[in-house]
Amino acid sequence: MVHLTEHDVSYSDGKKTIHYVAAGPLNGPLIIFVHGWPGIAKTWRPQLETFAGLGFRVVAPDMPGYGKSTANKVYSAYAQSEISQGLLALLADTGRKKAVWVAHDWGSGCLWTLAAVHPEVCIGVINLAVPYRLLELGLEELMKVVNREKYPEAEFPYGQWSYQVFYEQDFEKATSWFDADPAGVLRVLFIKGSAANLDKPARTATVVKDGGWMGGAPKPPSQDQIPTGASTLDNLPAEDVQELEEAMARTGFFGGDAYYMNHKANREWVLKNSVNDGILEMPVLFIEAKYDTVCDTYGSRNTEPMKELCKDLSMASIDAGHWVQLEKAEETNGVIAKWLLESLPEYWPTHWHSPIAKQKH
Repeated sequence: MVHLTEHDVSYSDGKKTIHYVAAGPLNGPLIIFVHGWPGIAKTWRPQLETFAGLGFRVVAPDMPGYGKSTANKVYSAYAQSEISQGLLALLADTGRKKAVWVAHDWGSGCLWTLAAVHPEVCIGVINLAVPYRLLELGLEELMKVVNREKYPEAEFPYGQWSYQVFYEQDFEKATSWFDADPAGVLRVLFIKGSAANLDKPARTATVVKDGGWMGGAPKPPSQDQIPTGASTLDNLPAEDVQELEEAMARTGFFGGDAYYMNHKANREWVLKNSVNDGILEMPVLFIEAKYDTVCDTYGSRNTEPMKELCKDLSMASIDAGHWVQLEKAEETNGVIAKWLLESLPEYWPTHWHSPIAKQKH
């Protein structure tokens, strides 16, 4: 495995710390990987290994609320205005002024925010599963694109976003359920996708009605109830999975869940501070997780704002569930590498530009 070095950077007048891992040549082109809910830096292991090996300088933080980064139990600490400060501090600590950024899930919401408010730090943007101008604009925006053929309002008033409403209604109950068995919860959350679920409502659509996750079950399934091979965590080294489990047990889910408690504040801040009315001019790659029934970009209207506002947009679709970067790591890495070559050829590591002369006989 590629050796990952560990780093910490303080920000917010020394009150907060972002922990991150890094690998690859110090002078290599910088790629920063931003995880979502839940996760730690090392859940990007397949990407860190591949792109460090290609000659890129790769960096991945434990996002605020996770791992070894500051995990305050204050909702507002996880508003996008605060998260952006942390990402800018991370970038500054690398000694660079800009980077190619890659993100997934809530990491995508954070990266879309950064690209809109601070486009000057983004050479290119790659987001997985979560398209532009939705999550970072809050629940109000997400509700606008609910597919009412799939989610009739009488039966599914909040569409697939019922779980986000549940956080607002009973945050303590939602969070304590996850905290009851972090290892078991992680196995369930990181489950692989299935084509059989494409046309079915997401399980997250009934969380309010059920009074909790998984039909209102009193506790999560235990780790040994999840068959081997069913979870994308099985595609990570055992030591990384153990570190993730221990990290979530240590911090709890408060920080991760609190990202969902700032919808109105995020919407106001992002709309007020977006440069160029939110139009993104830098090269953007969106990777669809085709079997993701929650983010649900396949055959839905969720990508329409992104298509309108991203002026240099490329899109790819991979037959996988939400955790596409783990379930189909090689394919995901291949798409990213190809896009970098085609959209940002000058950003490819310099040693790859050495001429190769074919000899003729």
